[in-house]
Amino acid sequence: MKKTLLAKFNLPDAPGVYLFLGKNRKILYIGKATSLKDRVKSYMSKTVFDTRGPLIAKMLEEAEKIEFTETNSVLEALILEASMIKKNQPIYNSKEKDDKSYNYITFTEEDFPKIIVTRGSGTYGPFPHGGELKEALKIIRKIFPYRDSKCKLNGKLCFNAQIGLCPGPCAGRISKKNYKKIIRHLDLFFEAKKPRLIKSLEKEMRLFARAQKFEEAEKVKKQIFALEHIQDIALLKHNLEASTKNLEANFRIEAYDIAHISGTNVVGVMVVVEDGELAKGQYRKFRIRDNQNNDTANLKEVLTRRLAHPEWRFPNLIVVDGGKGQINVTKEVLGKASLDITVASVVKDEKHKAREILGNGQSRALDKSILLANNEAHRFAISYHRKLRGKGFRV
Repeated sequence: MKKTLLAKFNLPDAPGVYLFLGKNRKILYIGKATSLKDRVKSYMSKTVFDTRGPLIAKMLEEAEKIEFTETNSVLEALILEASMIKKNQPIYNSKEKDDKSYNYITFTEEDFPKIIVTRGSGTYGPFPHGGELKEALKIIRKIFPYRDSKCKLNGKLCFNAQIGLCPGPCAGRISKKNYKKIIRHLDLFFEAKKPRLIKSLEKEMRLFARAQKFEEAEKVKKQIFALEHIQDIALLKHNLEASTKNLEANFRIEAYDIAHISGTNVVGVMVVVEDGELAKGQYRKFRIRDNQNNDTANLKEVLTRRLAHPEWRFPNLIVVDGGKGQINVTKEVLGKASLDITVASVVKDEKHKAREILGNGQSRALDKSILLANNEAHRFAISYHRKLRGKGFRV
C-alpha cells in the first residue's frame, strides 16, 4: 500500500471502525480504533512487517481504499467491529488470529439465559481482545443487568443481584417475560443497532408513562440517557495505557522452553500470549532432531524452525527460559533472519522460581505477561515431554 493513498484521507481523531478494501471493493481487513486518525496512521510504520506480521503487510500491498465509520464511543466501536467481522468474514482478520483464540459473547438456551464469554464460537463476536471485552461488559451490565454463570436459580439472591448487576431471576425478582425484554435489548446492542434500540426503549417508556408506572418509566429513561452518553472511561483508559506503553494492538508474546532428561527425548515448545491472555490455539510443539544435552543449541533449532513459518505472525516480544546465553542465541537466530524483535529471558532460582527478568526494554508493565508466558511454556513443555516419554518416544 502506498503512502500517497493514506495521505488522501482526513481521518477524524475519534473512535470508530475502519475497513481496508481491495479490488472490486472486497473487504480485506476490519479494525476498530480509539482514534481513527492515529490508528490508520500506524499502518504507515516502517516496522509494520515486524510488529503486525507478514499477513498484514501483504494486506496493505493489496489494499486500494480505506473506509471508516465514526462512533460516539470506544465501546460502540468495539461492538461494531465484532458485528462487521462476523458479517463480512474478512480474509485477513481470520488469518491473523486462530479462530479458537477469539472471544465471543454467548447467550445460553434457557428460560433465563446467562450471558457468558466463550472461546472459538458464540452468539456475538468475534472480539479479538479479551481485556477490552471484559471492560466493555462491565459498562453494558450497568445499563442492562443480566444473569451470568454465578446466578443460580435456587431462590437465593446472588451477589450480582445484590449490587444491581443482575435482575434477580435467582430469587424470582423478575418474570420470564420481562427478562426476555432485557435479552432483546442486549441483542440489539450487540448487533450494533443502537438507534433501533433507543427507539424501542422510548416506546417502552411511553407505555409505562401512560399506564402511570412512573418508576419503571424513569428506569427506562435512565437507560436511554446512559446509551446516549456512554461513559467508557475505563475502556478508553485500557486503550490509552497500551498506546502510552508503545504496545501495538494485539500485542503478541512468544515464549519458548525445552524439556528433556540428560539430553534424551528432547522436545521444545512455543506458547503465545496476546494482550495478556493465553492463545492456546497458536501453541506449537517441536521434536528436537539433534538430541543433545545443550539447551541453547536445542533452543536455536526450535527458533530456526519456527522462523521458517512466516505465515505465523511474528511476535512483538520473545521470551526464553534462562540467562544471557539464551538471549544471545535468540538474537543470533533473529539476526540471521533480519528480524528486529525484542528478547527477554526469565532467570530462575534453585527452586525454579522466577528470580529476574533480563532484556525487557519495553515496559515493566509487561512483566506479568512475561511471567505468564514463561510459566505456561514450562508447563506445556513438561506436559509434552511426559506424554511422548510415556509412549516410548525416541529420536
